[in-house]
Amino acid sequence: MRRHLLTIAAAMTGALALAAGTASAAGAPRWTETGTAYTDTLGGGQGLASHADGSLLYRGLADIPLGLRLKGWNHVGDPDIARGHVFDAYQAADTATSKMFAVTTPAGKRYEYVHPLSQGEKVNNSFAAVSPDARWLVAGEWGEQHRLQVFPAPLLNPSTPATGGTLAEAGQITLDRPVRDIQGCDFVTDTRLVCASNDATGTHFPDQRPLLQVDLPHALDGGPVTGTVTGLFALPQRSTCTSGTYETEGVDYDPVTGTLRAQVIQPGVCAVATTVYAYRETTG
Repeated sequence: MRRHLLTIAAAMTGALALAAGTASAAGAPRWTETGTAYTDTLGGGQGLASHADGSLLYRGLADIPLGLRLKGWNHVGDPDIARGHVFDAYQAADTATSKMFAVTTPAGKRYEYVHPLSQGEKVNNSFAAVSPDARWLVAGEWGEQHRLQVFPAPLLNPSTPATGGTLAEAGQITLDRPVRDIQGCDFVTDTRLVCASNDATGTHFPDQRPLLQVDLPHALDGGPVTGTVTGLFALPQRSTCTSGTYETEGVDYDPVTGTLRAQVIQPGVCAVATTVYAYRETTG
């Protein structure tokens, strides 16, 4: 919420044309690109979330509090905001046996909820996405996955401890087709998420680094559910730097304005800047 737009990043990409529209899969909503913004990667390149007043919260590796670093939490993922509470997804070293969700209240008090890894669960904690009813927290792992994890939303779900503690998994969203390298998800409705994938292989979806849609048969209730995955479109790969690798990062949907945003770290020496692409859903 305190990040300034980078004028240097704007200079790097300002000459590049803005796409007039963005194609979506047949039968899926059409998202049209409406603009771009920029944030510094170190301070905001891991994810973003919208406050109720429309301002944006960015997360980057520089945002990890020293106290959490000293406890071994060395990576923060794509955050979310629900009822004024900020939800952050933390992970530690590859040898860690747990992951952690930190919740910061509107008054600025932070509580830590640690989830011991289950058998076969990866240490990665790529994002936090809170359901519209503020009762459930969806998270995801790295690599090829056939699921998203569901937890009771810390603090906001009365089944969780009031001041931090152990967080048990409530259920899973089993995906009807595999996905790879999901960096962030956010709810568009109570039965639909959008997720940003860093998969550039074209193995599961024809687009490189696609934005995906996950449809649920009903709102989350803590039980197992199957999600239908649809590939929407490729996130842009635009930069004046022509060598190096792009990286998809966080995604956010602002229900007040209907704005969808997705982040892409620029390649090579331009990686100091992260581009934030904005979209609006259109008909026709």
